Amino acid sequence: QVQLVESGGGLVQAGGSLRLSCAASGRIFSTYVMGWFRQAPGKEREFVAAIMWSGANTNYADSVKGRFTISRDNAKNTVYLQMNSLKPEDTAVYYCAANPSGLGRIRAEYYDYWGQGTQVTVSS
Repeated sequence: QVQLVESGGGLVQAGGSLRLSCAASGRIFSTYVMGWFRQAPGKEREFVAAIMWSGANTNYADSVKGRFTISRDNAKNTVYLQMNSLKPEDTAVYYCAANPSGLGRIRAEYYDYWGQGTQVTVSS
């Protein structure tokens, strides 16, 4: 079993930055994919970014590419999402998730483990 806890959300002005952290407990294997998703009220959960636990391959949603960076520290069992040049449309609850299969990296249904989420609010 894997447990995930997000932190680092908050209220920022448009153009500002935040760094989200996802602390994982339990065993994470080299084939796992770690991802970030977000959900605004009344909207579907959407993919943001993903990274392999072993390797540097990453995936980004077009809406955040060039502004957000996903990274990890395997020794600390922690995944990060650095968010720069934030826009009001980035406002959402952000969730960390783990995908044991390594398949469907941008699809939420392939992720078996989820954190509780952290709120990010960007004001104009």
